[in-house]
Order: sequence, then structure tokens, then C-alpha cells
Amino acid sequence: MSMLTPPGMGGQYRITGDKYPRMRPPRRRGRLAAAVVASVAVLGLVGWGTLQLIDVFTGDTSTTAAASGTKEDCRTKAQAVARGTALPKPGDITVNVYNATARTGLAKDTADELRKRGFKIGNVGNASKEFDKKVKSTGVLLGPAAAQRTSLAVLGTELAGAEQRTDPRKGTDLDLVIGDGYKGLARPAAAQQALTALTAPAPAPSTKKSC
Repeated sequence: MSMLTPPGMGGQYRITGDKYPRMRPPRRRGRLAAAVVASVAVLGLVGWGTLQLIDVFTGDTSTTAAASGTKEDCRTKAQAVARGTALPKPGDITVNVYNATARTGLAKDTADELRKRGFKIGNVGNASKEFDKKVKSTGVLLGPAAAQRTSLAVLGTELAGAEQRTDPRKGTDLDLVIGDGYKGLARPAAAQQALTALTAPAPAPSTKKSC
């Protein structure tokens, strides 16, 4: 059979036999794949936007409710702080005074001064092994859990810097354990000022979003 070259092809294609070659170049699969990926991305964005519009117009309140709950929690906490707490008077508080230092006479002198300030005095003596020679701060105030924001707070005004702790004790008596940093009770004027600050209502809550 003879070989023919179609005119205008510049010898690029040659026809042999009785079958003609395909004249169009092969498809570019890379461009097709990129177009498919772009189409899927566009459809995803459109779908997401549609869902957002549906939430707005149908009144989806999940986010709003969460924000409202947060504001309500902040308001509740602010009201709890703003309410003044009824604190017991020194005459209603019994204090046991213990000396955990190497200095003698501190427990008795401190107990006498507390008595002058209106407190009832219970036991007076040396601290137990748990605290003896182990308290480096001004002192430690101990009492039941119920006394944390009441009688312990009142006694704390008399000894600035003392650590306040609670334990599962029976009764309402408090313990004052004198530490190495003790230099005496607070001055009466300073103690009274601190007590007044405890009973005064807290400032109005801030309008900030966070508590």
C-alpha cells in the first residue's frame, strides 16, 4: 500500500494502511481533575453559607443560649459577692492559742490581748508536734469548714498575714498557732478597719463580658 500525507499537515501525520489516525491531541487529564476539585470546593462553601443563613432565619439559639448562660453565671457570682455577710462578734468566738515557736510566753500574752478585744479564750499552751517549730509565717488559724467565711475571717483581722485553714473538727472553736514570724497582733484600729471591710458590700459588678 502507498503512504499518503494529507495536505497542510506538514508531514506531521502519515497515513498508512486503510485506517486513519485520530486528528485531535490526547485529553489533558490534569486540567480536568483541577476543575473537578475547584467545583467541589465552591459547592462546599455555598452549602456552608446556606446553613448559616438557615440558622439565622430559623432562630437557632444554641450560641445565644450559651452566651446568655455565661452572663447569668457572672451575674450570680457578682450578686453573691455584693451581699454583705453577717459575721459573728468576737464575744461569740472561742479561740485556743498555741505557741509553735521557741519563745516562751507568747501564747499567754496573745490570749490575754485577744481577751481584751472581746474574744473568748479556750486552751492556751504549746503547739502540737504537727506545728511545733514548723510554722515559719506569722501563724496559722484553724477551724471547721463552716467557719471559713465567718469566725475565721473575723479572727484573721487580728493577725495580718496568718494562713487560714479548715479541718474536720467537732465544734466551733478556733485555733491560733503562733509562728516564727509573729510580732504581735494587729493594732486595734487596723483590725477594726479590716473587719469593717469584711462587712461592707462589694463594689458594683463590672460590665465586662468576663467574670
